[in-house]
Amino acid sequence: MPATDGATSTRQMHINAFLFGAGHHTMGWRHPDSSADRVGEIAYFEELAQLAESGCLDAVFFADGHSINRKYSAGVPWLLEPITALSAIARATKHIGLVTTVSSSFYTPFHAARMLASLDHISGGRVGANIVTSMFDAEAQNHGFAALPKHAERYERADEFVRVLQRLWDSWTDQALPRDRELGTFIDPEQIRPINHTGKYFSVAGPLNVPRSPQGQPVLFQAGSSEAGRDFAAQFAEAIYSVSWDKDSAIEFATDMRTRLAAAGRGGTIVPILPGLVTYVAATREQAMEKKRALDAYLDIEAAIAQLNIFTGMDYSGHGLDAPVAPLPPAETFTGPQGRYLTVQRIIATMQPTLRELLGFLAAGGGHATMIGSANEVADKIQCWFDSGACDGFNLMCPAYPESLRDFVELVVPILQKRGIFRSSYQGSTLRDNLGLARPGPRSAR
Repeated sequence: MPATDGATSTRQMHINAFLFGAGHHTMGWRHPDSSADRVGEIAYFEELAQLAESGCLDAVFFADGHSINRKYSAGVPWLLEPITALSAIARATKHIGLVTTVSSSFYTPFHAARMLASLDHISGGRVGANIVTSMFDAEAQNHGFAALPKHAERYERADEFVRVLQRLWDSWTDQALPRDRELGTFIDPEQIRPINHTGKYFSVAGPLNVPRSPQGQPVLFQAGSSEAGRDFAAQFAEAIYSVSWDKDSAIEFATDMRTRLAAAGRGGTIVPILPGLVTYVAATREQAMEKKRALDAYLDIEAAIAQLNIFTGMDYSGHGLDAPVAPLPPAETFTGPQGRYLTVQRIIATMQPTLRELLGFLAAGGGHATMIGSANEVADKIQCWFDSGACDGFNLMCPAYPESLRDFVELVVPILQKRGIFRSSYQGSTLRDNLGLARPGPRSAR
């Protein structure tokens, strides 16, 4: 049962704000009061990050892609390159973490290590990287490839990518910059060593040309739900973004990941699991439902079906809107992003929805957990998941920015703080501090 107001808990949840365009509702941008006109303005995202920071959220997160779907004209995409944007946001904030997606399929380890280490210095140690293998052939075609490699090969490359990334970050020790004016020694060459890596996918001499960052290493996130993705997370992830439609599936995922972490020799390691969460919050449940209806009224059925087709590899163009949706084939038969496919598959299996109902579930957040109600009702549901061990917090996916984020920060966060399960102030200075993660010890350069 949720704790009563005033109760305390030693375990603290973690909440990220997943910033995306005008919001995660696919058609909410059409509302006359939406922020669609500002999605290319860095000041807009600085303001969102400041709002999230006012609620003591752990981090803001930007997903990223390397292509644009010209066939889907109704969505509001992310219009700025994330690392560049986060450099500006770092200067507009003081405490909140800054997390971006990095593709191991397209970046080289040296390029990624240099940019992320630089951003960690710029922000004073607040950077995280969500390592992905990318989703679509259209992305590969912007990087000199005809198509993405097979799923298993992408994760094999990602494994080597992260290992090289970490070695590059460790190619400088904490003692590498003596800055001794009397001796004329700015750097100590003995504390900066090549890595001399030669592997299947990368050949990197090193060392990195950026000093060891304030966190030692930026925090590594992972978000894949496939078997390969889960194994990759067990090996490397320091925090995990996940997709869970309901508490039972969240518990199933968390249990599986803890088993895999133990098998990888990381049992007992703190690795926060943060499912995506869509919230509609108001003074009453009916008012919260009205906020959802106000956004759903702008749903473009044709565009929503086009997106569903991408998620599933099926064609629902001729499917009756009020006819039940048939169960999806096993995920092994689908070559696209596994996490989203598995989520749609579970919604269909648990809800037996019509196509119209399925599109409604997917309109905001694409099948992530959705909580609608008064601030106390939403706080109760959040705490129920948290107390059950289903998660360690959430990756907040607001339907409409800034309104939905403001509702959460002003209405829900104070309740979680009063119950003692969410911080009332930042206790540390880095993202690792926020997440309760240790700073990696300075390994000897090698």
